[in-house]
Amino acid sequence: MEKTKCLYDKFPYETEFDANVLAVKALKEAQDRYEVILDQTLFFPEQGGQTPDQGWLSVGHGLRPATKCEVLDVQIRDGVIVHVIEQKLEPGDQVHGQIDWDYRFSNMQQHTGEHIFSGIVHSTFGYENVGFHLSDSVVTMDFDGVLSPEDVTAIETRVNQVIADDLVLEIAFPTPQMLESMEYRSKKELEGQVRIVTIPGVDVCACCAPHVDTTGQIGLIKLIGAIKYKGGMRVSMVCGFRALLDYNQKEASVVTISRKLSAKPDSIAEAVDRLQKEVEAQKEKIRILQEQYLKGVLKEIKPEDTCVLLFEETLDTVAVRNFVNDVMRITDGICGAFIGTDAEGYRYILGSSKKEITNISKEMNQTLNGRGGGRPPMVQGS
Repeated sequence: MEKTKCLYDKFPYETEFDANVLAVKALKEAQDRYEVILDQTLFFPEQGGQTPDQGWLSVGHGLRPATKCEVLDVQIRDGVIVHVIEQKLEPGDQVHGQIDWDYRFSNMQQHTGEHIFSGIVHSTFGYENVGFHLSDSVVTMDFDGVLSPEDVTAIETRVNQVIADDLVLEIAFPTPQMLESMEYRSKKELEGQVRIVTIPGVDVCACCAPHVDTTGQIGLIKLIGAIKYKGGMRVSMVCGFRALLDYNQKEASVVTISRKLSAKPDSIAEAVDRLQKEVEAQKEKIRILQEQYLKGVLKEIKPEDTCVLLFEETLDTVAVRNFVNDVMRITDGICGAFIGTDAEGYRYILGSSKKEITNISKEMNQTLNGRGGGRPPMVQGS
């Protein structure tokens, strides 16, 4: 079958198109789902780390009104683009396609933002972008070199300056002869017609995805993560309206936290630090009280006791383990500590310096639908 005519290559801002159905195939693994191949499409398929476009196809048969069905997935195989829908069409049907513009434009903002960031990293440090993923929420980029926190901050500032400069992107389809003399980035070996996306003075990259016309249409990029990854760096960012959404969500969280802590939004870090210190101080007080309580319990235990079982709703795990160890020094019998309630269940530690404790734990787990294990002289579970 001939390759699908990709309308998004030259018309990324178009949202509607007409096409003819060339082939239809029922999906064996999914009931009532069909793969539809058109002679041309505006739907960008999943490829190069980017999610596919979303939208709808409409078709009418005879006198029946057109039926609008959602495009659930778009894939590309050897240049042929496949649309997955839940309505069975017939070869020869004429369809009207409609792109979900908000989703498309968001992806355009993210992808162009990635080109700017990767281009600056490449020109400044010589690092290659060896991994790219554009999900429905975030863009991740993997580079084969390490960036310092200062480097990341400086690049973010430069990227936003490029956005403010409102540079015009250039899309070209150079001949193989022209490509031989061009310097451009590419994440993989390319075959057939190569599409080059140029951001003047910033980046030249082979890319098949739709992009914004000018960098100013991105609006803003915000980095939300930068970690060392496989000897290089993994950087996460959001662009355009996603950056605004991210800011609004975080601002709402800051406002909520500041109210709960009775602190101004610009002082919540200090307030959290104070709260953390207070919590640690309370934990230490609780530890001391638990220690004193358990010392009192230990005074009641005698060497001739054959079975010592302690039931409490709440006790620190370290305190419980120390208690079991202390009991094992007093008696050769079995010691068990069960922390929890009948309604929510218990976590337990069993110990004995002389008894075969693993068989007891195994029988208890089987009887009470528990789990756990360990090696003598101590086992634990729930």
